Amino acid sequence: MTPRFGLIIIGDEIMSGKRQDKHMPKVIELMSARGLTLTWAEYVGDSPERITATLKRAFESGDVVFSCGGIGATPDDHTRQCAGRALGVPLALHPEAKRLIQERMQDTAKEQGLPYEPERDDNVHRLNMGVFPEGANIIRNPYNKIPGFRCQGAGGGMVHFVPGFPVMAWPMIEAELDAHYAAHFQQNAWLEKSVIVFGSMEATLTPLMEAIESGHPGVKVFSLPSVDHPQWGRHIELGVKGEPGSAESAYLDLRQGLMAFNLEYGPELVR
Repeated sequence: MTPRFGLIIIGDEIMSGKRQDKHMPKVIELMSARGLTLTWAEYVGDSPERITATLKRAFESGDVVFSCGGIGATPDDHTRQCAGRALGVPLALHPEAKRLIQERMQDTAKEQGLPYEPERDDNVHRLNMGVFPEGANIIRNPYNKIPGFRCQGAGGGMVHFVPGFPVMAWPMIEAELDAHYAAHFQQNAWLEKSVIVFGSMEATLTPLMEAIESGHPGVKVFSLPSVDHPQWGRHIELGVKGEPGSAESAYLDLRQGLMAFNLEYGPELVR
């Protein structure tokens, strides 16, 4: 059974508009390329109470979740601590994370032509980035070796924690998908087919939409109205999505049902 996938994006900079979220479109792209679907997403600012509550729901959900942001070691990074509270376990320095962080510090010192001083205060502080909830497994970071981590809750939810920086987060998410969820990859397992409809209201088409969903279990019918599209102006994109065979059958019935309304149509869209 294919798991449901969720995404959590953490940071005041997203909520304030200082930075625009790029994670959700990229995660959708990475998952779509593998025949997977993102089921839900949540945004949360740097509030420990809200982060903890959000992660607790994720751990209890039974879903596969990717969490982006807040795993550094500055005062506004709360995700590691909140993950521990949500799981009800203490934090501890992960031995492999410690080794990787120290390796990164040695690389940095060498690049700068300086001696490596592991006991220097700032280097000791950097080890906090490897302090994870007990029982966590690391997620390797190909960009700078500072790892993320993943934990599973009692409810079966598996949460993968990665940095907020896209250059780090995206390769880490892609590697986790390929390493742990390849058995669920389904190429060409999902079809979305729609038509542009002119001159109708959603309320008029609702009974037809309900009939199509009722007659085709597992298929979702959708309508996306627009009032100022640069190409098509006021219109409704009306369509279906689901397993290709079922979706094709539902779409044929949808087009047949539309004939009773004497409407004008634009192009058909297939995704």
